[in-house]
Amino acid sequence: MSHYSGPLLTRDLAEELLAARDGGAAEWTGSLDLGRTTGSAALGPLGWRWREREYPYPARLKDRTIHYWDGEDFVAVSRFSGSLIKLVPTSWGAPTFEIDGIKMLPTAKESPIEDARCKVALIEPRGKSVLDTCGGLGYFAACCMEAGVARVQSFEKNADVLWLRTLNPWSPDPDDPASGGRLTLTHADVSQAIAGIADASMDALLHDPPRFGIAGELYSQVFYEQLARVLRRGGRLFHYTGSPNKLTSGRDVPREVARRLEKSGFKAELALDGVFATRR
Repeated sequence: MSHYSGPLLTRDLAEELLAARDGGAAEWTGSLDLGRTTGSAALGPLGWRWREREYPYPARLKDRTIHYWDGEDFVAVSRFSGSLIKLVPTSWGAPTFEIDGIKMLPTAKESPIEDARCKVALIEPRGKSVLDTCGGLGYFAACCMEAGVARVQSFEKNADVLWLRTLNPWSPDPDDPASGGRLTLTHADVSQAIAGIADASMDALLHDPPRFGIAGELYSQVFYEQLARVLRRGGRLFHYTGSPNKLTSGRDVPREVARRLEKSGFKAELALDGVFATRR
């Protein structure tokens, strides 16, 4: 799917454009791609011009929502097909996303890109072949490429999340020449697709599954044994678990994960908000 290249608006940005026009300005300067670049828009009485295209001033936009131009109007970057999935702005520029109101990436203390960068650093991706099991918005893959990875094989099960990626300028595009052919993104359930990956063909793994209650199969002993099978000896893995409240859930998910990984042939320890492991 080709990536969107038009403007992305939040309610605050739309209000800035209108305020600049109403203040008599002929031009507004800022970012219309969630902080990736900064540029200028020429302001007219009924519309504005950006990157050689004309757009109308939008009506009042929704809060906590990113909007894109669909050819007729600015509409929310969200879809409902069983679950409500939407791209959500952050103060860091790079957005997070929500599924039925549950935020899927940590953003309270730092950018989701910086969060991904810290986790990716644990597997030391430079020059390696990396399996990215649950690609999401692609921030793990982006940080791997930034760090000099040789190849990233990424899977994403949810078609709506893949659609979000085409509208998010922070999500890496496998077809972009700048990716150098290093990123492969496959629409598939990794719990099934992993059977097609050769033994010991991966140098490192990144596993960022949905929470246990949604995707228990991605925390199973069977799946961890598959991870061990495709990873070479000495290869590194980071498994995001989050920090579910033991008092309310009655479970210590990170330690459960570590024990299962140990049983599957890893040496595991708690690290950041997940588990870091090395294939024995």
